[in-house]
Amino acid sequence: MTDLIVGIDLGTTNSEVAALVDRRVRVLGPGDTRILPSCVGFTAAGELLVGEPALNQQRVYPERTVRSIKRKMGTGETVTVADRHFSPQEISAFILRELVAWAERSLGQRPQKAVITVPAYFSDAQRNATREAGALAGLEVVRILNEPTAASLAYGHGDGSRHTTLVYDLGGGTFDVSIVVIEGDVTEVLASHGNNRLGGDDFDDLLVDHLAGAFQDRHGIDPRQHTTARARLWWAAEEAKKTLSFEPYARIREESLMVADGTPLHLDLEVSREEYEAMIRPLADSMLESVSKALQDARLAPRDLDGILLVGGSTRTPLVATLLRERTGLDPRQDVHPDLCVALGAGVLASRLAGSAVDRVLVDVSPYSFGISYLGERGGGPYPHCYRPIIRRNTPLPLTRTEPYFTSYPYQRIVDIQVYQGEDEDALKNVLVGDFRVEGLTPTEEPNEVLCRMRLDLDGILEVTAVEKQTGKSKQITIANALRARSAEEIAAGQQRIRELYESRAASDEWVPIGEEWDIDEAGGAAIPASGTARESGAAHAEPEGVAAAGAGPGADDARVRDLLERSRRRLEQMHADDREEAVELHDRIAAAMEAGDRDALREASRSLGELLFFVEGKAG
Repeated sequence: MTDLIVGIDLGTTNSEVAALVDRRVRVLGPGDTRILPSCVGFTAAGELLVGEPALNQQRVYPERTVRSIKRKMGTGETVTVADRHFSPQEISAFILRELVAWAERSLGQRPQKAVITVPAYFSDAQRNATREAGALAGLEVVRILNEPTAASLAYGHGDGSRHTTLVYDLGGGTFDVSIVVIEGDVTEVLASHGNNRLGGDDFDDLLVDHLAGAFQDRHGIDPRQHTTARARLWWAAEEAKKTLSFEPYARIREESLMVADGTPLHLDLEVSREEYEAMIRPLADSMLESVSKALQDARLAPRDLDGILLVGGSTRTPLVATLLRERTGLDPRQDVHPDLCVALGAGVLASRLAGSAVDRVLVDVSPYSFGISYLGERGGGPYPHCYRPIIRRNTPLPLTRTEPYFTSYPYQRIVDIQVYQGEDEDALKNVLVGDFRVEGLTPTEEPNEVLCRMRLDLDGILEVTAVEKQTGKSKQITIANALRARSAEEIAAGQQRIRELYESRAASDEWVPIGEEWDIDEAGGAAIPASGTARESGAAHAEPEGVAAAGAGPGADDARVRDLLERSRRRLEQMHADDREEAVELHDRIAAAMEAGDRDALREASRSLGELLFFVEGKAG
């Protein structure tokens, strides 16, 4: 019988325990719970609280609770909790004992030995403090394992071949980037750089300052000066940070955050991902400096790396992967759960030390990327089939992601959503998996924001929802078997469709593909065609709008022309002198063509005016 050895990630914000179960390394916990908040507290009656109960108490009684104790390991400091004094090792021991209890309930026996992970840059004092915490919890710590090494093991980089990997580990309170080489049973950290006082908690603090500033501007009181209010703000900021990892907006509502002269004061504020990423950008840039420093110390360039592994919950912030991709040209991997990755790697080593052969952690990931087409810029000009993934391949399942897009011209009421599977920046080179239409959008002169939300479950069912942000109006489509590989016949059919679309585009003088007409809403405005969906935030502006495509009657043409003229006249005062002169000339040509009944001249002049408005409205936007 092999020894029972568990792997433990003793984290700043959260902790986990993993072990070999049914020949697979799994993270253990009661019910569906796998993550233990690294939080310890005492009730007013003196009852010990560990994990979620302690975290919940912190929102109301922060003086009775302590968290992020990992930052104090090896310092010799003490912390005071409910008028009791503890060393960091003692607080950590409470967390370890809770994890041991979780493992005992899952495995049917109490583990006596453990592999515990630490950041690669932890000093001897910090490592010894971790061993001491294990001993206080009744554990024999058989190995102190560097977190980047654990992450590499979780990804299967212990299979005998040589792997050179950059491990980017951003936890709640610590950050480090390590260059790791694993070959056979030998693991070598070539270089490591980081900051044991920097992590996701600092992101939270920046959000707290933002929320507190907004509250103070409105009510004249700084909630950070009041213990309970600050704790509530910190919790709200942490939840907002998590939301902004997957959604473009987060709404923060804290009822009666404070009371002044008997009047409750509320906090109600929306934060965009763009605002949040601007707040944390200086910190993210400093982390990139650590990446450069680690590569320099290892005497390597990005091209020498086999990959980048993202570890730690804070790496879910999209800005992290974006900056790494821009800096190195490599697509960072996050296909092993970033919160559980280190614990799983510790579990792999623990299982091997106990005498069990384990190759790697098995996870369910999306093998494909999914996104929608939009009107953007490509090849130096506007292109209605731009594409960027919303769900990226190798992301763990199940998952939900949301990205913002905007309507492509004023007063647009209809938008067509086309969902593609693939990686190419040209949507037409990917595989169309579904489409649907959202009608009845609020007609606005400014771009109207539409959120596209994608959910992909373990069964390969993709649910795509388009939501008008200002009203909540939505429509969705469910695509079964989204992960099913396309057959040779389906691929051939898709290639034929692409060829036809390209040929029709080349043969047409207008943006609208042959045989496709503009849809007219009750206000007489044209909606974007099915092949030109919502434009991406910050991308190109509206598609040039002319008169109806072949097949529409003269009445429809006249209605479109009148709408076009009205739009142009509203813009005249804002136009540059040269554009204004051209617009007036086109007005006269259109009027003359309508009076003469010359449909060809009318079509040509209207098309020219539509193109002019495209650029004028683009400049104005």
